[in-house]
Amino acid sequence: MPVKQPAPGDLEPIETASRDELQALQLGRLQQTLRRAYEHVPHYRRAFDAQGVHPDDCRTLADLARFPFTTKADLRAHYPFGMFAVPREQVVRIHASSGTTGKPTVVGYTRGDIDRWADLVARSLRASGGRAGDIVHVAYGYGLFTGGLGAHYGAERLGCTVVPMSGGQTEKQVQLIEDFRPDLIMVTPSYMQVIVEEFRRQGKDPRAMSVSIGIFGAEPWSEAMRRDIEASAGLDAVDIYGLSEVMGPGVANECIESKDGPVIWEDHFFPEIIDPVSGAVRPYDGQRGSEEGELVFTTLTKEALPVVRYRTRDLTRLLPPTSRSMRRMGKIVGRSDDMLIIRGVNLFPTQIEELVLQQGRLSGQYQLVVTRPQRLDELKVRCELAPPHAQADREALARELQHRIKTLVGVSAEVEVGLPDSIERTLVGKARRVVDLRPK
Repeated sequence: MPVKQPAPGDLEPIETASRDELQALQLGRLQQTLRRAYEHVPHYRRAFDAQGVHPDDCRTLADLARFPFTTKADLRAHYPFGMFAVPREQVVRIHASSGTTGKPTVVGYTRGDIDRWADLVARSLRASGGRAGDIVHVAYGYGLFTGGLGAHYGAERLGCTVVPMSGGQTEKQVQLIEDFRPDLIMVTPSYMQVIVEEFRRQGKDPRAMSVSIGIFGAEPWSEAMRRDIEASAGLDAVDIYGLSEVMGPGVANECIESKDGPVIWEDHFFPEIIDPVSGAVRPYDGQRGSEEGELVFTTLTKEALPVVRYRTRDLTRLLPPTSRSMRRMGKIVGRSDDMLIIRGVNLFPTQIEELVLQQGRLSGQYQLVVTRPQRLDELKVRCELAPPHAQADREALARELQHRIKTLVGVSAEVEVGLPDSIERTLVGKARRVVDLRPK
């Protein structure tokens, strides 16, 4: 499929700046962020003082490692507005997490924050191959979730025509895609699979849709899922990364010409990779990148909610620059708080996803069900047949997948292969990949 290459003048100067120029900008912005946090957020003043550090101690980028981490628990402890660095009256918008595991994490934005967010999402769309005048179908959820509005304002900033569809109403998604003929779609990868299934249910070829670029994020997804979506939908699939505590979508984005990991927009977000247990910073090598670890971000330009060394819990590694002058991040292999330990074996859902998608007769839908009927954890992998293979031998496929999981992942699992459409679909937001039924 044809790939849109950046045209002359499309890139901002910072996207091709030298490493020295970028680091000088980062240091100045980092020092300002540390001062803003210390002077205007009581939590940061207490945390810095307890650690024995002051903003004036940051003389190089490496000095950031001396400062304390910020966690989701810190944001929840100061719910709702205790982490804001500006008076509430200067906050023009509020977003929040779902709060399914406790109080939601609340994020505030000044007018300047909103403008910068729109600029960065526009930059991300341009890196994905989007251009002014394109039609963008936004199927991320709107509301407190940052995905829908973040994508929306960024696409408008680029000069695109936005279809604010939001999530759900899958039949209507297909209708509007056919009627409006969008060039790009922004959606979670798992819901893109649902849209593809709906095309097929209606007897239509999803590869004939007008969409040539899919910008997928909000949940970890594997290279196998990229290949599956590209083949089934006839488009280029690129990865967008973000999280509400740091900004929302647009913290990093893949370039369509390379599709080799999201480029972190380092002029606004300073990344670190740390050991998830000790917190020590993983060294970065300019040729090889860093070892795998937990991704940590410090915002460099946020006004309402500056965050210092926020522990994302996402597990990845830093990679050297390619299509832009800024560093990339590898595919998210999982989250440190989503990792399952089954009888001593560390397991991430994306490992199972890879194996499920390698089976040509299975759909991309799956769930991991963890139980503890007695003393030991037990794992069941639930998956389903793809509609064209509804008559396949489910027991034989289950045995084959069970063997591959044991051989390649190292964990024993019961495998259940259901009929097509037997796995619960996500219509809004992220797919529920893990069902943990173990006693609390």
